Amino acid sequence: MAKLTILIVDDELGIRHGIKRVLKDFTVGYPFMDEDYTIETIDVESGEEALEIVDNKTIDIVLLDNKLPGIEGVGVLEHINKLDKDIAVIMITSYASVDLAVDATNKGAYSFMPKPFTPQELKSEVESLAKHLYLKRMTAKMKKEGKEIRFKFLSVLSHELKSPINAVEGYLRLMNDKQLGENIEDYGVMINRSLERLQAMRGLIMDMLDFTKIEEGKKTQEIKETNIIELANIALDSIEPSSIQKNIKIHTTFPNSLNIKIDSSDIEIIFNNLLSNAIKYNVENGDVYFEISKDENSTQIIVKDTGIGLSEEERNRLFGEFVRIKNEKTRHISGSGLGLSIVKKIIDSYDGKIWIESKPDKGSTFKVSLPIK
Repeated sequence: MAKLTILIVDDELGIRHGIKRVLKDFTVGYPFMDEDYTIETIDVESGEEALEIVDNKTIDIVLLDNKLPGIEGVGVLEHINKLDKDIAVIMITSYASVDLAVDATNKGAYSFMPKPFTPQELKSEVESLAKHLYLKRMTAKMKKEGKEIRFKFLSVLSHELKSPINAVEGYLRLMNDKQLGENIEDYGVMINRSLERLQAMRGLIMDMLDFTKIEEGKKTQEIKETNIIELANIALDSIEPSSIQKNIKIHTTFPNSLNIKIDSSDIEIIFNNLLSNAIKYNVENGDVYFEISKDENSTQIIVKDTGIGLSEEERNRLFGEFVRIKNEKTRHISGSGLGLSIVKKIIDSYDGKIWIESKPDKGSTFKVSLPIK
């Protein structure tokens, strides 16, 4: 079996022993992993001891209390981020606050877990982080070993579909057995959750197919004169249910017709990704502004939202492969982390440009420029 080494940093002996007891004999496994992870734990009571451990030993995960004697947890976190090591940090503290969570996340913490936490909450955090580390390390391996492994990885990644399929099946069986009675309205939560799972599955499948075709050079472009406004309206129709659920108004500014030479499937991918993200990362009762225009040199596409926005560091990572922005506001939002990297590759194939203007809590604006040839 593979092994994950977890460093527990907490000045309370009871907390350290409790975590070690919960994680003893605990293993983490997923269908797409070659072997399960076993857990090895090391515990220390101070930040100074933690620094010595991470400097001299191979550590995968750090469970890090913030209130420590001497160097506080945030100081240890900053030190870890300066190391050229693949270490993920979960902050744990009884002094939970939004400011501390945001500060820890901005300084590189994977997640934030307030005390007291249950054994199941601890195991869930470790499971989630173990999967994250596996996918991250496989991505790094693919970049070194080439496209063949990348294709294989994307194939096994499809096993991620197993969890939502099981969830939907479970809800349907409960409904089939009429466990909540005969009234269909009593099953509203189950129905909505099933639809959300199915929508996420469809997005994952489409992203994987698009990404695989592009990476393997199997996506052929059929360039022809195309009215992109027709395709824009189709994309708007497809996201309408999601916008209605969050009561988001979509404002459009474009002509009735605009013809450019492009592959229609390419422009569909661009529209669908930008618009769905504008809904997904928006706030309830928000707005989306969708603009298309053309001058003698290029076609411009602008999608602006009033959503949660991004920091400068998040913007710099946004178009990478398998990148999902992790913070308190996005923890419940699903996605493959492939959509925007696919959009970027498509736009690059036309010698175009895409960039983003965004600030936290101020929304984001994606701008695309496609040169006219």
